[in-house]
Amino acid sequence: MRRFSFCRFGGLCKYGGVPKRKIIVNIAMSVDGYIARTDGNLDWLTSRRAPKGFYGLPKFSHSVDAKILGRKTFDLSVKMGASFSRDDVHYVFSRQPPPASVPVSVQFVTESIRGFAERLHKQAGKNIWMMGGGEIIGSFLDEAAIDEFIITVVPTFIGEGVPLIAPRHRAVTLRLRGVQQFPDGVVQLHYEVQQSKV
Repeated sequence: MRRFSFCRFGGLCKYGGVPKRKIIVNIAMSVDGYIARTDGNLDWLTSRRAPKGFYGLPKFSHSVDAKILGRKTFDLSVKMGASFSRDDVHYVFSRQPPPASVPVSVQFVTESIRGFAERLHKQAGKNIWMMGGGEIIGSFLDEAAIDEFIITVVPTFIGEGVPLIAPRHRAVTLRLRGVQQFPDGVVQLHYEVQQSKV
């Protein structure tokens, strides 16, 4: 029997007496449920002036030491000039071969989501940041491989785009852990996934 207790995202939880890492989605979303425009553009998000503390993102970043991305999100990040810090491992799930040259901290993953998540949960370390996009988030959710969601809702409609989670028939129960409101109208929702199996 697996035993674990949930804790704040800054700490570690117990997993059968061993510290348990958590896979946490931390992502911004428009009010109408999109994380990017159809072409991946984030102008609706990046053009905003963020308040001091940047919605808690710097603090959250210190609580993780690995990040998970889908191939589309990785390619878009590279195109936008993102840097991949050596301090964090970046796992990129892709059915395609990796490019000829990738940063030293980037690992392309082809193993099953369930096996990957079980392995990471048992390893010592900080929590893991599931960065997106919607397809990989949906796939991990369907395998019960996501522990928590931190969704920063931006008070903007963008009409169409990439949904937070790829559409599919599913039923997943969440437990609300907290709500935080910011002066610019942004609301941050913190949920715990109830049916975690791995």
